[in-house]
Amino acid sequence: MNNNVFSFPALAIIALALSAATISNAARPADDIARDAARKPAAMITFAKVKPGKTVVDMLPGGGYFTRIFSKAVGPKGHVIALVPDQFAKAYPKAAAAVTALGAEPAYKNVEVAIRALTDVAPAGTADVVWTAQNYHDLHSAKLPPQTIAAVNAAVFAALKPGGFYIILDHSAAAGSGMRDVDTLHRIDAEALKAEVIAAGFTFDGESKVLANAADDRSKNVFDPAIRGKSDQFVYRFMKPKS
Repeated sequence: MNNNVFSFPALAIIALALSAATISNAARPADDIARDAARKPAAMITFAKVKPGKTVVDMLPGGGYFTRIFSKAVGPKGHVIALVPDQFAKAYPKAAAAVTALGAEPAYKNVEVAIRALTDVAPAGTADVVWTAQNYHDLHSAKLPPQTIAAVNAAVFAALKPGGFYIILDHSAAAGSGMRDVDTLHRIDAEALKAEVIAAGFTFDGESKVLANAADDRSKNVFDPAIRGKSDQFVYRFMKPKS
């Protein structure tokens, strides 16, 4: 067995040990809780090595689903940065407003909502984990300058502490398709993504198959009702070398 692959049984056992307050707490919206079965947040926290007292950057947080969970996982001595790129805030004002409101809630005092340049991830060497879910492919969009992804990966590398983790969860495209489907199907070739993150200086540290779905032939747009919420997804963990 590949030691870098986190199997579902192992994650399920570990997830049972997590505090119920982390996932099922009264401050979380009902809509978020309804998505837990598909998004498996307890398994994701475990795989991402998010622990009390850590600093986590939720990059491109959407409406704040994982931001809320990270807030409880790191606890009062931890810090969560919800990084909303200024250009995305302009394009998606409703999502930006939702995250901004989250940051003002008393239940999430350890959350900092940062609307700024995407490459301004965090002060150098301060983050334990940088997390991004279902949107890394968007950084390859033809709407963005071609150098965007290299600049973002470099900024994440700089923001992390030595030994820190970069976690990328995204919708899987057909093997060998590269970046072909990022704008059309909102999918990305996992191996192509892995190669470019490693090229940025990271080492590959493991993967989770908890969100994999072999029934998805990866030919449909992820927003297609036939597959939405059930797309084949990969979760990769990269590490900034310790020295």
